[in-house]
Amino acid sequence: MNTSARDRFVAFAFCWADMLVELDPTRKITFATGATKSLLGLGPEGVIGRNFMDLVSPKDRVLVEQLLFMTSKKGRIDNVTIRLQGEKGLTPPIAFAGYMLPDLKDHFFLALRTQAHLDDKGETEKGVARDKSTGLLSGDSFSELAVKRLKDGAEMTLVNVPGFQEFYDKLPEDERQVLLNTVGTTLRANSVGGDSAGEIGEGKFGVVHEKGLDVAALEAKIAEATKAFDPDGKGVAVQAATVEVDDMSGVNEGDLAKGLVYTINHFKEQVGDKFNVKDIAANMNDLVKEAVKSLNNFRSLTAGNDFQVAFHPILDARTGAVHHYEALVRFNGNFEESPYKYITFAEETGLITEFDIAMARKCVEWLRKNRSDKVSIAVNISGMSVGNDQYSKDLHAMLDADTWLRNFLVFEITESARVADLSQANNFVQGLRKKGFHVCLDDFGAGAASFQYLSVLEVDVVKLDGSAVKNAQTAPKGRAFLKALTTLCKTMDVETIAEMVDSKEGLEFVRDCGVEYVQGFLFGKPDADPWSFIKKLDRKLFA
Repeated sequence: MNTSARDRFVAFAFCWADMLVELDPTRKITFATGATKSLLGLGPEGVIGRNFMDLVSPKDRVLVEQLLFMTSKKGRIDNVTIRLQGEKGLTPPIAFAGYMLPDLKDHFFLALRTQAHLDDKGETEKGVARDKSTGLLSGDSFSELAVKRLKDGAEMTLVNVPGFQEFYDKLPEDERQVLLNTVGTTLRANSVGGDSAGEIGEGKFGVVHEKGLDVAALEAKIAEATKAFDPDGKGVAVQAATVEVDDMSGVNEGDLAKGLVYTINHFKEQVGDKFNVKDIAANMNDLVKEAVKSLNNFRSLTAGNDFQVAFHPILDARTGAVHHYEALVRFNGNFEESPYKYITFAEETGLITEFDIAMARKCVEWLRKNRSDKVSIAVNISGMSVGNDQYSKDLHAMLDADTWLRNFLVFEITESARVADLSQANNFVQGLRKKGFHVCLDDFGAGAASFQYLSVLEVDVVKLDGSAVKNAQTAPKGRAFLKALTTLCKTMDVETIAEMVDSKEGLEFVRDCGVEYVQGFLFGKPDADPWSFIKKLDRKLFA
């Protein structure tokens, strides 16, 4: 053995570690030094010669084995938490790192310390997001990397672990992190470069790997990891299947990534005992091709302005006066059909920012043609577009060209749950408000996160989620809840709009709760002619 190399390792590693060990390829400890006595109850002489895996907690052995295996791909083990089996039982969590060098006869050099200093945020490299608990790529980052690796000849395997979340929730707090580390490390260890695996959804994962991966062995390894944590020794079932993707050299990388994201989202949404990951894998190729085709069709529709605007009024809850109209998109000239499937597709494929700017342009063009009528309209902005630099640049260029728009244009942020960076989003909002535009936050009250959004995003108006409004009318404490929301907003100098007001009783209810503006089918359905509402409005509702 090259002792000078070992000496360099020891000298450097003691800047970080409490205990150092060297393993041969069979996992036998050939060298040990440091705080072995305090950690394991054994001096170095009692540790050397033993199999390192025998000193690892049984529930951590799959994790450690996969970490050692992964060093053949990455050359090192990053800071991971494990537990050892000492003379007095399990040790507290220990940070574990090390490396393996082929020119040193494939020996492993491991450094351990008593406390891990794990980052609270997801690891990022070059803008790639990873989950801190698993080391796995996020869904979108995984899809983008997968496309690049697939074009280089790699393969992709989908892994489904039904019941994983329920199993995880039943574990003691200190064992949950170990399970996540184990699953994440096992997937990464089998991926290209040790970093090409991602978490797609609850209990659903993806691995990009070299051709010839033993899928059955991967299933068995993850199942084995869950069994170690199950008092009954059963664990959870694991399903995995390799996807075959035909040559798509004619498709640009960006579109292929979007198509893959959309298709993987379908995998993410599949639930139930009847779902079989092999079915998704077998049809993945056709699904991606269909998604790319739909993507091109939608892009053409957007670029060609081939969609229509429908207007829906927001009225003063007490006088019935129209305050402004929400501009809603309609496709194929069908004003009765909901655009939900189109917008969802645009969001899942990342085309929503292109559509949002096209919709804003269409609304601005309408305002130019009808400027003398002094009609105000609200344009929707997806939460995904709020953080998009190109969208912001294009929008402000449009607004700067016609400064009079500030008197007739309102912006409504929808899909607020998709806002990734609230601080960045608030900068976007304030950029609009400084130019004199009012900003509305949609879907308020739909979830607990709404209060966080309101505390960070300084807006002028909030639109109370329609389902929250309807639930408040039936819940025992619903009236008090809605009144509390409106009181909070008034205290913050924020106006309120209640949507889905579809009955006279609903109108009276929200009035009583202090809501200032209303929107709903009680006053008519979305229409291409904004003035049609004035003619049809039942004035008795506001008598």
